[in-house]
Amino acid sequence: MAKDLFSGHASLYARYRPRYPAEFIDYIVSFVHERKQAWDCATGNGQAASMLADRFEKVFATDLSAAQLEQAEQKDNITYIQAPAEEVPFDDNQFDLITVATAYHWLNWPAFHKEAKRVGKSGCVVAVWCYYTLFFEENDLNDLYLHFYKDITGPYWEKERRFVDERYQTVEFNFDPLPQKEFVARLQWRKSDFVGYLETWSATRTYIKQEGESPVNEILSELNSLWNDEEERTIIFPLCLRIGRISKNQN
Repeated sequence: MAKDLFSGHASLYARYRPRYPAEFIDYIVSFVHERKQAWDCATGNGQAASMLADRFEKVFATDLSAAQLEQAEQKDNITYIQAPAEEVPFDDNQFDLITVATAYHWLNWPAFHKEAKRVGKSGCVVAVWCYYTLFFEENDLNDLYLHFYKDITGPYWEKERRFVDERYQTVEFNFDPLPQKEFVARLQWRKSDFVGYLETWSATRTYIKQEGESPVNEILSELNSLWNDEEERTIIFPLCLRIGRISKNQN
């Protein structure tokens, strides 16, 4: 079963996690034969589900965390259900698209594959993705960020984090492959947005539990010297995508 590492800070997650570019979602949807029903698995606060709702008649979005679902974006054609990724209350051959946004590395892949092939139609598109190590246009901020990521919080990451660092190229993905394509999310953030994002990391929350304070405190003085409170900086999130199609002839 997937891990639940985000219930304790669901409101932070909803506020500070970056959005996905519209052209990225459109690329995924371009492979879909019909746009009737989509399942957004491990939806978190519904970021991907909300975008899919503008492109499908009906979206079902599931998550293990009730706290995350309480923060989810509401639309008339989205139904949120608390359920693990590996066992969902849907009919066989129900979905045209199945997505997992920035959560696939937490799932039990064989169990998810089996469930996806059950509820997905023949030819259903399955897309899983995540954003990996962000970068700034300024070298000094890049250096500080990498120090925080590798040296300060590095020992506190769950082992599954390595699949993000490996850009999802080493995950199990047992679907007929469709073309991968590189995308980036380019955001304009203030310093408070960046700090808020760091506070949402699972490694940051583990650090707080073990050490009694936030690891962000270790970089705050230097960050303040590099970045004024009212100043916006460009932050670039590269996205990695695995996308494929369900064949009902697969074992």
